[in-house]
Amino acid sequence: MTEYFKNIAPIKYEGESSTNPMAFRHYNPDEVVMGKRMEDHLRFAVAYWHSFVWEGGDPFGGQTFDRPWFPADTMDLAKQRADAAFDMFRILGVPYFCFHDHDVRPEGATLAESRDRLNQIADVFEAKMADGGPKLLWGTANMFSNRRYMSGASTNPDPDVFAYCAATVKACMDVTQRLGGENYVLWGGREGYETLLNTDLDRELQQMGRFLQMVVEYKHKIGFKGAILIEPKPQEPTKHQYDYDVATVYGFLKRFGLEDEVKVNIEQGHAILAGHSFEHELAMARTLGIFGSIDMNRNDYQSGWDTDQFPNNAPEAALAYYEVLKAGGFTTGGTNFDSKLRRQSLDAEDLIAAHIGGMDICARGLKAAAKMLDDDALEAPRRARYAKWDSVDYLAEGATLDGIAARAEGLDPQPVSGRQEILENIVNRYV
Repeated sequence: MTEYFKNIAPIKYEGESSTNPMAFRHYNPDEVVMGKRMEDHLRFAVAYWHSFVWEGGDPFGGQTFDRPWFPADTMDLAKQRADAAFDMFRILGVPYFCFHDHDVRPEGATLAESRDRLNQIADVFEAKMADGGPKLLWGTANMFSNRRYMSGASTNPDPDVFAYCAATVKACMDVTQRLGGENYVLWGGREGYETLLNTDLDRELQQMGRFLQMVVEYKHKIGFKGAILIEPKPQEPTKHQYDYDVATVYGFLKRFGLEDEVKVNIEQGHAILAGHSFEHELAMARTLGIFGSIDMNRNDYQSGWDTDQFPNNAPEAALAYYEVLKAGGFTTGGTNFDSKLRRQSLDAEDLIAAHIGGMDICARGLKAAAKMLDDDALEAPRRARYAKWDSVDYLAEGATLDGIAARAEGLDPQPVSGRQEILENIVNRYV
């Protein structure tokens, strides 16, 4: 155990009557929900970047956190950070973690040095994972922080950046494969534009589409069995991002023939920035057949940027996991806490407690969602609302507009209540 977490014992489930702030009240990994252990339903992962790299800054101020491994600009400090990370994984008992290459190793002076450093840290991870550490839910590459990506990665007007991007993703996919990662995620933080005045929109989309095709081709070449995931986001940092929301991503995948090869990793905060609810994006992904995984967090509804707060809204979590369960649950995906502390929450205990609260909220949401499905609480009224469609053949092959129009003669349809408030009350009874 490193010094940083040395006074924190492994977190246990104590039940709803517990007043211990360092215990689970709802998350019992062995509790069976719909025939499956809760741990296997939720598949929790800790995000390496927010938990161990973020220094507590915001758009108006810099570092507030003081961690022993900051500024992590040497390999020795990167290894110290890995020690602390795996200590925290054990304390929480999470089955997975996620990382960017930029999170786990300092940037090298050259591409080769950065790749070598990533492989050195992969050696460290591999040993810790073999020694009882969690598995890798997914790996990814940071292609948005370095100034070389200020005009995009795969969409960059400079083909040298495109090549650098390809080499970076290849290295990260290789390490993800080596560590047994179950997914590989692409988040295009700079894949978009600030102004059309200097942008060739069609060219950039063609570049991005061909790059994703290459990623899929490489996946099959190396025998990677996990899923390739795109994470939609509408804005911030790029004003107009090409992966705006689930529907936009699906249209992009269809255009480049990738709808059967690539799925989505959906973040609650990104859904809000796109003007949607989390459950909308999940339902859309389920309907389109591209649901993969989730980043669980929330945004401050009074702020205009992605605040990445830990989830604390049980009804929102219940509706999210309702859609996850309707999609058949996670296969390779899981629940990654892409969440960060508030910049005034300075202590090691704060980092642990934030994850405890998030895991408990997700457990409450999962149990409520499962009970609603089991009771047919929402599906029965939904079926009733559309029941008349079962007695008509308006959508059958051969049906025509003029034929249906003729059958409308003499009809006098009247509005029927959508019962929204009653349904909202039903949801709240379960949480």
